[in-house]
Amino acid sequence: MFDDMLRQVRRIPKGKVATYGDVAEASGHPGCARQVVWALRTAEGLPWHRVIGANGHIRLPGEAGQEQILRLRLEGVEIAGKRVDMARHKHTF
Repeated sequence: MFDDMLRQVRRIPKGKVATYGDVAEASGHPGCARQVVWALRTAEGLPWHRVIGANGHIRLPGEAGQEQILRLRLEGVEIAGKRVDMARHKHTF
């Protein structure tokens, strides 16, 4: 399951984002958004920052959330507060 999810995360291009639920569905495991979080914790070298919460919300707290926002902005992703402009930056699998 985790390998399927991580394979989908690798497909998200720079400047785009996908929700945890999007990744779960694209990997063939709909309804397993929480498992995507666990899968990301086990992997290194992936664009983890391109996976966000439902409706474009940055869900990571504290420094991890700030790092995610910084990484996304460096890729040109527009963020207002802690929400990504999904109309412009959502990746479609």
